Amino acid sequence: MTILLNGERADARGAETIADLVERYELPEKSILVEHNGLALRRQEWGERLLVEGDRIEFVRIVAGG
Repeated sequence: MTILLNGERADARGAETIADLVERYELPEKSILVEHNGLALRRQEWGERLLVEGDRIEFVRIVAGG
C-alpha cells in the first residue's frame, strides 16, 4: 500500500495503523504530532486509525528552545 508520508510516496506495507508507522520509523511518541489526511490526531487515536491506500500522513517533530 502506498501513502504520502511528509509529502513523499512511502510503502506502508506491514503497517495497519498510525501507531504501526510511528513504531516502524522509531519516532519518539511524546515529541511528535501526527496529522492524518489533514486532521491532527491525539496520541490515543493512533492505534485506532487504520491506514488505506493514498492516505496523507504528516509527522511533525516538536522542538523546544529559544
